[in-house]
Amino acid sequence: MSTLFRLDSSIRTEGSVTRAVADTLETAIADQLGSVDVVRRDVGQNPVAADVWSASALAGFVDEAHRSPEQVAARATAAEIASEIIDADAYLFAVPLYNFGVAQQFKTWFDVAITDPRLAPGVDYPTAGRPAFLVTARGGGYGEGTPRHGWDHATGWMRRVLEDVWGLDLDVIETELTLAEVSPAMEDLRDLARQQLAESHDAARAGARSVTLKLRSAA
Repeated sequence: MSTLFRLDSSIRTEGSVTRAVADTLETAIADQLGSVDVVRRDVGQNPVAADVWSASALAGFVDEAHRSPEQVAARATAAEIASEIIDADAYLFAVPLYNFGVAQQFKTWFDVAITDPRLAPGVDYPTAGRPAFLVTARGGGYGEGTPRHGWDHATGWMRRVLEDVWGLDLDVIETELTLAEVSPAMEDLRDLARQQLAESHDAARAGARSVTLKLRSAA
């Protein structure tokens, strides 16, 4: 049975676009494969504490016998996170844009993960070539020609670490204008927002078909 690792980082449960599109993708993958083992980590609702990163990173400069209890615990958390990643066959990262940058919950999770020697910079990553999806959402419009073009400082960084650092075979599903339904100033954009959301769900279903082919060929 294939294992799908799913990470959610939205601070919302109800009304979260990244969670909804990720649900469509997960369901479609399970339907295509017949069954799939899903390992979940929800850093939006249960974030990794920020001080775990510093304790685990600094533990790398200390002999194991002399590490503090905090460093030992942090390294154990990093190992747990890294094992969830390494043991998976495919990946689903659902990460919204917050304040023009990377959601802090996702950034902390990644920073802790790479303190584990198996995922540290410069190693031969066991994740290389495995299929993955990044589902992201932005409240406004950030495309070329919009006032906020160039203000999305998250998607490029996430592509860099997932594709170029861990070597994942990454597909990105992006949804914009997600605040149109609740923002009076965006009322004229609501039809476009609904169209974009529908297209993202369609992309999720299509992506599921492609990833299940990759998983079957690798079996």
